[in-house]
Amino acid sequence: MKKILLLSDTHSFMDDKMLNYCRQADEVWHAGDIGNIKITDKIKNITKLRAVYGNIDDFTIRNDFLLDQRFTLENVKVWMTHIGGYPNRYDYRIKNEIKNNPPDLFISGHSHILKVQFDKKLNLLHMNPGASGKYGVHNIRTMLRFEIDNSDIRKLEIIELEKRI
Repeated sequence: MKKILLLSDTHSFMDDKMLNYCRQADEVWHAGDIGNIKITDKIKNITKLRAVYGNIDDFTIRNDFLLDQRFTLENVKVWMTHIGGYPNRYDYRIKNEIKNNPPDLFISGHSHILKVQFDKKLNLLHMNPGASGKYGVHNIRTMLRFEIDNSDIRKLEIIELEKRI
């Protein structure tokens, strides 16, 4: 069983409250738009990190992280990318691949809109944790926390940090 903290769109912002949640996780997954490599360095000093780069991330971050991460944790196949879209509206870059080789859990960021949705056509769970940074269109900074136990994704929790401004 693994405890996961999922965040995205930090845009160079990390506070003590976020770091405290990182300390409670077995792994932190960052779905892109990190903003500054110091963010991921802080997380790596606390726990295991899996991350992808986003559209605002510079060459330093792109040298450390991939555009897509596909991996299996416990018995759950995961695909994490920054710009991925949503069920029935996947991004053109991944549309065919996700249909031909769907994961159990598909994660994206970018929109700054927290959304968890089951894709009945592809039999997968989609998660977007919203944005935990202070830059963007969102009103409330958010993250997701959940557990993966064998092939079960359970105990999903929305974490509301505070208003963005």
